[in-house]
Amino acid sequence: MIYPIGFENKTGFFRIREMLSELCLSAAGSQCVENMSFMCEGNEIMLQIERTEEFRKILSFEKEFPLERIPDIQPLLKKIRMEGAYPEPDELFSLKIILETGRSISKFFKGKNSENYPVLSELGQMVKVYPFILGMLEKIIHKKGGIKDNASSQLLHIRKEKTSRESEISGRIQSILKNVKSEGLTDKDASVAVRNGRLVIPVGSSNKRKIKGYIHDESATGKTTYIEPSEVVELNNEIRELELAEKREIIRILKDFADAVRPYNEELCELLDILGEFDFIRAKALFASRIDGVKPVFKPEPLVNWKDAVHPLLYLTFKKEEKEVVPLNITLDSEQRILVISGPNAGGKSVCLQTVGLLQYMFQCGMLVPASENSEFGLFEQLFLDIGDEQSIENDLSTYSSRLINMKYFLKNSNDRTLILIDEFGSGTEPIVGGAIAETILQQLNRIKVYGVLTTHYTNLKHFASSEKGIVNGAMLFDTGAMQPLFRLETGKPGSSFAFEIARKIGLPEEILQSAADRVGEDHVRFDRHLKDIIRDKYYWERKRRNIRKAEKKLMNDLERYYSELKESEKERKKIIEKAKAEAREILSSVNTRIENTIKEIREAQAEKKTTKAARKKVEKLKENLQTDESGDKNLRDKLEKVENRIKNLKGDESKIEGEEAEGCDQQIKKGDMVKLSGQDLSGEVMDIDRGSILVAFGNMITTVNRNRLEKLGAGNKNEGQEKISSAYSRTLNIKERRINFSHEIDVRGMRPEEALKKADDFINEAIMLDIKEVRILHGKGGGVLRQVIRNYLRGMDLIKKYGDEIVECGGAGVTVVELGEEKS
Repeated sequence: MIYPIGFENKTGFFRIREMLSELCLSAAGSQCVENMSFMCEGNEIMLQIERTEEFRKILSFEKEFPLERIPDIQPLLKKIRMEGAYPEPDELFSLKIILETGRSISKFFKGKNSENYPVLSELGQMVKVYPFILGMLEKIIHKKGGIKDNASSQLLHIRKEKTSRESEISGRIQSILKNVKSEGLTDKDASVAVRNGRLVIPVGSSNKRKIKGYIHDESATGKTTYIEPSEVVELNNEIRELELAEKREIIRILKDFADAVRPYNEELCELLDILGEFDFIRAKALFASRIDGVKPVFKPEPLVNWKDAVHPLLYLTFKKEEKEVVPLNITLDSEQRILVISGPNAGGKSVCLQTVGLLQYMFQCGMLVPASENSEFGLFEQLFLDIGDEQSIENDLSTYSSRLINMKYFLKNSNDRTLILIDEFGSGTEPIVGGAIAETILQQLNRIKVYGVLTTHYTNLKHFASSEKGIVNGAMLFDTGAMQPLFRLETGKPGSSFAFEIARKIGLPEEILQSAADRVGEDHVRFDRHLKDIIRDKYYWERKRRNIRKAEKKLMNDLERYYSELKESEKERKKIIEKAKAEAREILSSVNTRIENTIKEIREAQAEKKTTKAARKKVEKLKENLQTDESGDKNLRDKLEKVENRIKNLKGDESKIEGEEAEGCDQQIKKGDMVKLSGQDLSGEVMDIDRGSILVAFGNMITTVNRNRLEKLGAGNKNEGQEKISSAYSRTLNIKERRINFSHEIDVRGMRPEEALKKADDFINEAIMLDIKEVRILHGKGGGVLRQVIRNYLRGMDLIKKYGDEIVECGGAGVTVVELGEEKS
C-alpha cells in the first residue's frame, strides 16, 4: 500500500516515469511504463531487477540487440477481427516489421546468449515466430511497404496493361504538346501536367478555344488553362478503368490476407505485448546506465542498509552542471528501526528522506538503483509519506490539520512491515505542544515496530530518540569553519540547527543574538554547544580517518608495485646467473685445457728456469682473468676454487722442478710476489710497483701500500697466502649476497615481548654487520607494550644514530624507523 495518492509527485517518481516513457520505442513499451507499479512479492521484484540487469549487460557488451522499431499494430489487429475488413498496405508493412523483430529476438537468445542471459532468455523463448504469416507478407509487400506487382497474377496483368497505356498516352500527348508549341499556343518551356489523375497540357487562357478537349483546371492567376486533348480522352479513360481494377484486386488480396491471419489475432496481440515488455526493460536499462544504477543485494525482510546511495534526479541535474552528489549511507534494521534526523536548515534532511522513499519505491517497482552493489534492500508492504504542505481551503484544512490527518492514518494502518517518511515532524503549530504530540506519536509508532525516517528541529524528539530503544538519532553534518552544510548523514548523535551561527554569518546584530541566547536559557545553549562540539570533533576525526585510508591505499599500491619490481628483478637475476653459469662452464673448459698444456710445457722443459717462469706467468695471468670474470654465483665460485686447486698443484710441481733455487731467491719485492703487512696476518699479491708505493691485491680488495710496511713471503708461505686470499674472497662474496637478500623491515606484531626482542636484536646486528643505513621495525600500536620494549632495547644499543616514529601515511607510531651510525639521539 502506498500513501498518499500523490506519493509519486511528492518523491519525484513521476519524472522518472516520464523519462522511461521517452526512452521507449513503442506505444506498447510506454503502456508498460504506465502500468509499472509498487510490488510486494520478492520473486516478482527480483525477476524485473534481473531482467533489467541482464539487458544493461547486453547494452554494454553486445554490439546490438534486434529492437530498433516496434510499430503500433493494435488498430490493425482490432480492425481485422471483423469479417470483411481489410488492412491498409502500410499496416501490413508494420505487421511485417513486428514479425521480423520477433524472429530476430528469438534467434538472438539461441546458443551462447541463452547461457549468458538466462532470465531474458526465458522471456525470449515466449516469442513465437509465424513463418506462414511472414511468408504471405513477403509475397505481398515489398521493402518500401507497397504491394508487389506479383502479389497475384491478375494484379501483374493489370499493372502491365496500365504501364502500356500510360506509355502510349505519354507519346501521344507529347506529340500534341509539340504541335501546340509550334503554333504558338503555349510557352516553349511548357510540359505535360497531371490534373485529376489525367494527363493534360498547359495552354494560354486566350488560346483555350483553339484546342479541342476537356478543361480540367486553370492556374491561380487564370492565365493558364489545363486541357485534356480529345485525342487522348479515350486512352485516359482506359487508364482510369485499369486503376480501378488494380484497386479492386489489391482489396481482394488484402481481404484474403485478413481472413488467413484472423485466427492468429490473439497470438499476435501476445507477441506485441512481449515486444512491449522488451522495450520497457530496455528503457529501464538505459535509464539505469544514465544514473549508474545497480542490482543491489535483496533481503526478503524489512531492511535498509545502503552504501553510497544517491538521489537519481539530483544526480542527473548535478551531472549536467559537472558537480558531485554527496552519497547517503543509512541503516534501518530490527535494532534501529526509526531514524530521527536533525541538523541545519538547507542541510539535506529533506533530500535524505526523499532519497530513501524514492529509491525504495524504485526498487519495489523493479528498477535498478543508484547505490553500491553491496547495499542491502529489504521488502516493505507499505510506504507512507508526509512531506510538504497539504493545506486546503476547499476542505477547510490547515497545514497542521492535514499533518494530523496523516498521523492518524499512519497510526491506524501501520504494521511492522511499513516504512514511514515524515518531514519536519511536529511542525505547524506551537512548538511545545507540537513537540509533545509528536513525541507521543513517535512512541506509539515505535511500539508498532514500524520502520521510518523522520526529520525535525525539536530538542525533545532528539532526547526521546537517544533514550528509546529502536530509535536512533542522526545528524546532517555542518562545517563550522566555513559555515556551510556538508550534506552528509552521520548516525548515532543528534544534530544542531546552528541557528545562532547562521544568523551571525548573515549579519544579525550581536546584541540581538546575545539577548536571544539569554531568553533560550543557558542549559539549551550549552546542550546545543555540546552538540556542535561533538559534530565538529566527529567530522575532524572522520576526515583524519579518510586521510589515513588514502595513505594506506597508496602504501598498499606502492608495496604491490615494489613486490612486482622485486619479482621482475628476481627473474632478471636468474637470467644473469644462468648466463654466468654458461660462461663459467666455457671458462672452466678453456682453463682446464690451458692448465694442462702449461703443466706439460713445464715438465717437458725439464726445470729450465726461463720456460718455467714463462709458464708460471701464463697461469698467473689466467688466474687474474678468472677472478675478473667471476660473477658472484656460488656454483661459479666452486668452479673457481677447483681452478685455484689446480693452480696450487701446478705450483707444487714447479717447486719440485726448481728445487732449492726458490729458497735462494732474492728478498727484493717484485711484481707477482706474495707479501704481507708488517705485524699483521693479512697477505696479498703484488700487482704493480711504482717507486716507493706498491699496488697489492688482498683478496678482491686492491690498495696501494708503502714498501716499508710490506714483508715478502717465502716460497713455503705462498700457498698459505693464496689460501688466505681465497678465504677472504669467499667471505666477501658471502657478505655481498647477504646484503642483496637483506630485508630492511621486520614485523614483530603478535609476538611476545621476549620473542620480539630476540628477533629485533638479530635483525639490528645483521644490519650493522652488512653496513645497512636504515631499517624499519613494524610492531603495531595496540597497547604500546612492544613499542616500549623495542625502544628500551634501542636506547641501550651502540652504533645507532637515531630512531623514531614513521610518518603517519606509512604507519605512524606503529612503526619504528632506526638509522644506524655512530651518534645516538
